[in-house]
Amino acid sequence: MSTLCVTHSYGFFSCCSMRLHQIVDFFNKTQKCPDIVNSSEQFKWYKPKGETRDITHDYFNKDLEDNFVVPFTGFVNYIQQYQYIDYKNIDFNSLIPLLKKYFSPSLEVNKIIATMEQKYNLPEQYNNICVLFHRGNDKVTETMICPYQHTFYNARLIKKKNPGIRFLIQSDETEFIENALEQFPGSIVFKDEIRHMNKNESMTVDFDLRYNIFEFSKKYLAITIIMSKCKYIICGAGNCSIWIMLYRGNANNIIQYLNGKMLVNCEA
Repeated sequence: MSTLCVTHSYGFFSCCSMRLHQIVDFFNKTQKCPDIVNSSEQFKWYKPKGETRDITHDYFNKDLEDNFVVPFTGFVNYIQQYQYIDYKNIDFNSLIPLLKKYFSPSLEVNKIIATMEQKYNLPEQYNNICVLFHRGNDKVTETMICPYQHTFYNARLIKKKNPGIRFLIQSDETEFIENALEQFPGSIVFKDEIRHMNKNESMTVDFDLRYNIFEFSKKYLAITIIMSKCKYIICGAGNCSIWIMLYRGNANNIIQYLNGKMLVNCEA
């Protein structure tokens, strides 16, 4: 019986990216999935104080991981560093079966999604929502951060062609949320389900705002899946952004800020 041990333990979607990276590497080398993926050393930032058990399947569906069969049909092209590429170049088709097996949301996360969808009346609006996603703060130490005005300019272009569009604002920076609400009043903001902080290039909400971090991590996974369902997405580059794409299964109707440029893969 083969066991793959993944020990990388930093931010939530950094953990997910490395977990997927190592699964793909194993799959390509052996032409089969490992019998067991041991991620018990992952997601340590998010474990409640004193918790020692593996929390991986609080996030992801264990039944699918154990029972869903993924046949090897050819090389799967994915590495963790793809968070910093043009997302339309990702081979989504080869990744989708592995994503289904290892990263389908757990029953608890699905319940969070359903609760939020009802609370914010999302199912009736998904095809008329544009996500404005800004991962700021310490992310500037890893990549160029999209200036607010670039996001807002492209949002206005989408609104010009889709006058009835509604915006969903998601960020870890309080200033982005406040500025976006000034630009686009009446936008959706998940006020009770997220944490955000004043702009600080050396800090992250996961370190600065530790209260209920386990519960908020499950909510953030739910929010990422919710964002993936929306019609348009304006985002930067990084683990959070690429996982919106991975759950979306494509990079259609995406405007991505990468290395100082806005990459438009959008019908509007």
